[in-house]
Amino acid sequence: MIRHFDRPLFFSVLLLCCIGIAMTYSATSTNVALTDYWQRQLFFTILGAIALVTAALFDYRHLELLAQPSYFLLMVSLVAVYFVGEVKNGAQRWLNLGIDVQPTEAGKFLLIIFFAWYLSRFQDRIRRLPYLLGAVILLLFPLVLVYVQPDLGMTVTLAFISGTLILINGVRLTHIFLGLAATAAAWPLLRGTLQDYMLRRIEVFLDPEANVDAAFSVQQALISIGNGGWIGLGWAEGTQNRLHFLRVRHTDFIFSVIAEELGFVGTVMVLLLLFFVIWRLVRIADLAQDQFGRLITFGVASLIFFQTFVNVGMNLAILPVTGMTLPFLSYGGSSLVSMMVAVGLAQSVVMRHRKIDFS
Repeated sequence: MIRHFDRPLFFSVLLLCCIGIAMTYSATSTNVALTDYWQRQLFFTILGAIALVTAALFDYRHLELLAQPSYFLLMVSLVAVYFVGEVKNGAQRWLNLGIDVQPTEAGKFLLIIFFAWYLSRFQDRIRRLPYLLGAVILLLFPLVLVYVQPDLGMTVTLAFISGTLILINGVRLTHIFLGLAATAAAWPLLRGTLQDYMLRRIEVFLDPEANVDAAFSVQQALISIGNGGWIGLGWAEGTQNRLHFLRVRHTDFIFSVIAEELGFVGTVMVLLLLFFVIWRLVRIADLAQDQFGRLITFGVASLIFFQTFVNVGMNLAILPVTGMTLPFLSYGGSSLVSMMVAVGLAQSVVMRHRKIDFS
């Protein structure tokens, strides 16, 4: 079993985490309040690596028994956030459990487990409209609770992951068109519920000159990327980064720090590493011997792809700013550890792809 452990995937993830630690140091070392963040990220990386190996040793097939409790736990945590969650930067997304925890980070993977179970359980019946509507309704409950935090980026992320799993599992073309029509019909109502900050981000994306202050971060990100040139200014030498022109540079805009200091060549290498990780996950999904394991791995791959696409897109000003982090590279303990646990579950799938019994 151990011989099937995907070492290239494991070491690629660790390399990305090490790059993330180095770039977090560069992005925070000139801010007295944040100088220990790279040490925290190192701790989270070690904790995540242990969690990854532990998850790999755990037989993922037992998660089918935990799928419904996972959904229940997700709903309870989101309801708790709604009533007693802590407010930061105008959003109520955190629970204080001794340390601040953002339930939606782990919630992404709880939802993947639940939908992998639901879709594999009803694989032959999901093409019938009642079973598909059941999946949509079960998805809408957490989506609404996340949306009212408010967190549009996470809402879209959860919808994308779940939609990807439904499409991979198989759905009638007519049902896809019905879903698109229902979404289009609901858009006017949904648009009326958008928060002011969401509307500003869309407005700035469509017309940066409409709100110069709100467009500042994106403009500085573009300047940072342009400053990097082919080979970059050197690690911890980025001017936009070191002089604090670039905001939230250790989380949302870590890609711009990488581009300024490592240049086009370094940036391409980092992106190739990320897509190598995604490719290895897709390969594992193809090797899976059961639909449950296949969907879990595809769910993790789709999450990493979506977050990478959106984060890089907003740094390049081709997508609105969403506050979405770059997988394995942006600072954040909850997101890093939960992402590595998810990769560990994919490792569990590939380690057991030749075994179909519970021995």
